[in-house]
Amino acid sequence: MCSAPAGSREHVPPRCLFPESKDIGGLNLRKELITVPSCAAHNSGKSSDDEFLMMSLAGIVGNNAIGYRHWTGKVNRAMRRSSYRVLNSTVLKPKRIERLVVKENYFIDAIWGTPDLARLYRCFEQVLRGLYFHDCGQRFEGEIRLIPGFIKHEPGHAHTWQKSIEARYQHEADSMPRLGSNSEVFYYQRFPPDQFGLIGYRLCLYGGVDVYACLIPVTARMPGNLVLR
Repeated sequence: MCSAPAGSREHVPPRCLFPESKDIGGLNLRKELITVPSCAAHNSGKSSDDEFLMMSLAGIVGNNAIGYRHWTGKVNRAMRRSSYRVLNSTVLKPKRIERLVVKENYFIDAIWGTPDLARLYRCFEQVLRGLYFHDCGQRFEGEIRLIPGFIKHEPGHAHTWQKSIEARYQHEADSMPRLGSNSEVFYYQRFPPDQFGLIGYRLCLYGGVDVYACLIPVTARMPGNLVLR
């Protein structure tokens, strides 16, 4: 993230996203986690962002059983400790609780609203810069553009653009290895630089949270017809 001397190591993605074994029947999903060098400011200064990211992702409807058990375990304990302060900051706009009926006598209470997108983007940018360092052994110099696939848009240009990006990434991802030792919680796919020098990443958490990213190095030759915004 910066050029300051590293005094510790930081987990990428944050360790709190991985459930504790006591919440998942003794299964160890915190083995062989990715770490990268970190300065004191970036390590200690992002703890609240790590907790925010955990609460934003673990309980998303459509996640696998690991995500659900993480939500009912560590995430619920963290919410109670903070008197639901962090949860209330996760969704910015006026929100409502909706009861989703899954089947007879089985339902889920879901929070419906608009997430803090700016903070989510910042969290994922930190993860991507960490993964790039892990993969390449050096800091990424350039810009990162993100499309969180789990954020749903109303029909329109943004929805169409998101769907086209998802289809392209998923098609190319079929032939790419899944990296990460605990794929039930997190894995990622890194695409080789294209003819313009752009690097693609796909992140997947809890089997239901997809994030598509384009890393644009300062040395990239940008095509004139690429839609960026």
